[in-house]
Amino acid sequence: MEMASLPDGNIADLLDRRPINYSYDVNQRLQMHSSLIRRLSLEKELEGHQGCVNAVAWNSRGSLLISGSDDTRVNIWSYSTQKLLHSIDTGHSANIFCTKFVPETSDELVVSGAGDAEVRIFNLSHLSGGRTEENAITPSALFRCHTRRVKKLAVEIGNPNVVWSASEDGTLRQHDLRESASCPPVGSSRQECCNVLLDLRWGAKKSLADPPKHCLFLKSCDISSTRPHLLLVGGSDSFARLYDRRMLPPLSSCQKKMKPPPCVNYFCPMHLSDHGRSNLHLTHVAFSPNGEEVLLSYSGEHVYLMDMNLGGDSVVKYTAEDVLNQTSFTPMLIAAERTQVATQRLPYGSSMKSHISSRVNKCKELVQAAERCLNEGMDFFYGIEACSEVLDGKGLEIVPELKHECLCTRAALLLKRKWKNDVHMAIRDCNKARSIDPSSFRAHYYMSDALLQLGKHKEALDYAVAAQRLAPSNSEVAEKVESIKAQLAAAEADKSNKENAGASKSETRSGRVRSGVVLHRSEVNSDASQDGPRSEREDSDYDEEMELDFETSISGDEAHDVESNILRGSLNLRIHRSDLARENSCANGSCGSPTSSSQNDNIPYQPEAVIDLKQRYVGHCNVGTDIKQASFLGERGEYVASGSDDGRWFIWEKRTGRLIKMLLGDEAVVNCVQCHPSDCTIATSGIDNTIKIWTPRAGMPSMVAGGAAGPETANVLSVMENNQHKLCRSREAILPFELLQRFSVHEFAEGSFHPFECAQS
Repeated sequence: MEMASLPDGNIADLLDRRPINYSYDVNQRLQMHSSLIRRLSLEKELEGHQGCVNAVAWNSRGSLLISGSDDTRVNIWSYSTQKLLHSIDTGHSANIFCTKFVPETSDELVVSGAGDAEVRIFNLSHLSGGRTEENAITPSALFRCHTRRVKKLAVEIGNPNVVWSASEDGTLRQHDLRESASCPPVGSSRQECCNVLLDLRWGAKKSLADPPKHCLFLKSCDISSTRPHLLLVGGSDSFARLYDRRMLPPLSSCQKKMKPPPCVNYFCPMHLSDHGRSNLHLTHVAFSPNGEEVLLSYSGEHVYLMDMNLGGDSVVKYTAEDVLNQTSFTPMLIAAERTQVATQRLPYGSSMKSHISSRVNKCKELVQAAERCLNEGMDFFYGIEACSEVLDGKGLEIVPELKHECLCTRAALLLKRKWKNDVHMAIRDCNKARSIDPSSFRAHYYMSDALLQLGKHKEALDYAVAAQRLAPSNSEVAEKVESIKAQLAAAEADKSNKENAGASKSETRSGRVRSGVVLHRSEVNSDASQDGPRSEREDSDYDEEMELDFETSISGDEAHDVESNILRGSLNLRIHRSDLARENSCANGSCGSPTSSSQNDNIPYQPEAVIDLKQRYVGHCNVGTDIKQASFLGERGEYVASGSDDGRWFIWEKRTGRLIKMLLGDEAVVNCVQCHPSDCTIATSGIDNTIKIWTPRAGMPSMVAGGAAGPETANVLSVMENNQHKLCRSREAILPFELLQRFSVHEFAEGSFHPFECAQS
């Protein structure tokens, strides 16, 4: 199927426009031009590490590349010669997860964070020289304040004095190099250093409506390059949080567990805000180069784009009530978008109208092509991309009737394709279509289909009945109504039978089974335990005894069922800390309830409004590792890239979510994707011991390119479909056995939320 051309045109036209518009920044537009991206191929593999490469970062000028690895070494590479300049034996006792150049230090200061909970800073001018593998250096600063793994570091452009570190202990700390070069180790009798900027040990939420009362194990953080007072963090729940550093309380210690400070904004796709899955969490958050958007990457999920637009009206926000109303039937009386058509076109001159007419015709062709995909029952992926090009690429230039048709067609295609969360995207399209045409038969009919896929039979019946009223002579919708009624009646009868049968077994369900190692009796009664597989004791970060706790975890859109006492999913193993872990945590002030006033405790919790998604990027798989990045490419950030568990990395057009390029970058998993500051050059790393450098060297543009293993011959669509299947599987089933063997059992006993990173053998 022939797709629409990309919006940046060709390079020749770009160069021709230079004399016309002197403010036109050709260099920025050329850096990540579509024709260059589609020619990306492997230029060089940088060899120098002896373990997984978990972090790569460029310096501000792009002349140097820094990397951190499981071998606990930090390597510095030359961009011009692509050779190893320095290899630092950091002294970390666990794998390095993050490393950066400290700004405005002539690239002499570098910082690293690792699984040993330490942050170390090194001055490269102190290197003794000689052979790179013999470079041993004492850290110029050593911070041991964290109690769990340090997963991310952040620096501020133009600030050589401060480094921020995010840890799985639930704190984000601010290390001011002007004040101290070290801090007391954990458990020291001396006063703990006061450098906690964010205390989120009581900050995680199970869902939007629930108050924060769990430890938020921080996985990622970022500081805006355009507004450095803005700080973005993500961790062990589905919500990214935006903070204004100017509005935060003074730095503190961890002696007392504090309630989380208010944030500027929450970010989360609406369909993930009420999921309640214990394993749903963020692996990476990032600001766009212009600071107007944020990018979120989820474990077991997709990559999502959100708008910042502080103080603007274009950002889509929702509340807990909106989440409930999204799938409930509510008649719409006014089609607001119909009134906007005439005003959109009045200011245009004849030449502009001609241009718009041409683009509208192209939109109609794309919608017709998508309709053919739907009618023929094939090429759903390409039909969806055609609709997305119309809606997200040219949405302001099409009439509401065409937009409505396109939304309904895309919803139908999404319901046919059935990739993860496609059903939720279809619901969004149906609601938008109904806002344009409240009497739309297709929108009501497809909404009913979507709700059936989610197991919401009562809501599906409401929409099916509404569709039947709109088309009384349609036999297909009449059959659907009768079918749903029959399913509801059967489900109610089955539920009643199960409740009667379960009543006689209530005594056996009041406690947990003795495992032979330990007995843990649930503190809730049998009625409460029937509501789901989890008990209130899991609200605590620690249990009184070491315990193997098996529970079912719900994953995928099929998790919802008419019967609330039936749960479908996989079996997860959760290992809770022992008494010793509890004592250690309490010694650091991390146990017990947060400090707060009794007056505030009596105020009912009011859920915050959350910023919804702007775009979704699908095709990759993020399950096997916990450090997978999603990045903006180029100074303009017009493209988005992410690594994947299948050893590939993917590039999408930011605006439409359209897949542009897929490249083979690792034998197992690609975790890191970092774009050069000014050139069309990208560095990637993952499970392999090498760093790959990608440049536009290919003679012909294509969607697929290979790496060290040679040209990629697999079908793009089959690769994406395989990744979608992997998203609903456990990480044990995804990662190779020999790689799982490298994971340390100690990481499980640590009590970390998601211990599946690459670990040293």
